[in-house]
Amino acid sequence: MPILALFQIEAQSTGSIVGLLAHGTPVSWAVLVFLLILSAISWTIMAMKYREYRSVGNAAEPLIAHIADADSFDDAVMRARIGVGSPFYSVLRRAERFMTETKPAIASSVERTARLSQPQVDALQMVLDKETTVERDRLERLLPWLATIGAVSPLIGLLGTVLGVINAFLGVAASGSGNISAVAPGVAEALIATALALTVAIPAVFGYNYFASRLNHLTSALDAFGTDVVALLVRDGRI
Repeated sequence: MPILALFQIEAQSTGSIVGLLAHGTPVSWAVLVFLLILSAISWTIMAMKYREYRSVGNAAEPLIAHIADADSFDDAVMRARIGVGSPFYSVLRRAERFMTETKPAIASSVERTARLSQPQVDALQMVLDKETTVERDRLERLLPWLATIGAVSPLIGLLGTVLGVINAFLGVAASGSGNISAVAPGVAEALIATALALTVAIPAVFGYNYFASRLNHLTSALDAFGTDVVALLVRDGRI
């Protein structure tokens, strides 16, 4: 109730929350503006990653289905062109380049065509693992910023809170009394800084955890996709 009374008294004299900060220092205003900028950055990143991960997920389903139903490796590559730009397509294309550039160590025979030796198969698996890592790093881009914003925002808000309390004491010292009109601007400044910092940090932390979980799921799917590609090459008689 005292806090509500504080806001009501100030709102009557100034007309808005901005009026509560009218006596704030430039440093306090800089803290609040910086928090607003961090909030805009975090929401922009979350919107971008949501669209990116949704697009990757939608493109992954037909590619995985093509690998499972393909009659041959070359057929899978041709049918998978609908997923151009997808991390899954990049893994498949990397396998295609490896098969094109690598001469099979085991010569063809009457029973079967030329095929890769075990060391070449191991090399193929390492190449696919590397491509998966590259794609994961690309998908992870900007996510650390969400973690940083979620961790740093409360500390920045704490700075604004301390500055607000200091401003409140300076108001008391300037007026020579501890009445509400002297304390209100500084206390309001401190409370607004705290509330704004939490408003910035909480969505950023939730967003980071959500997208980190989505990233782990996509990474596991990419690993499984690489295994499916190797299995398709086995079925195709090229390994």
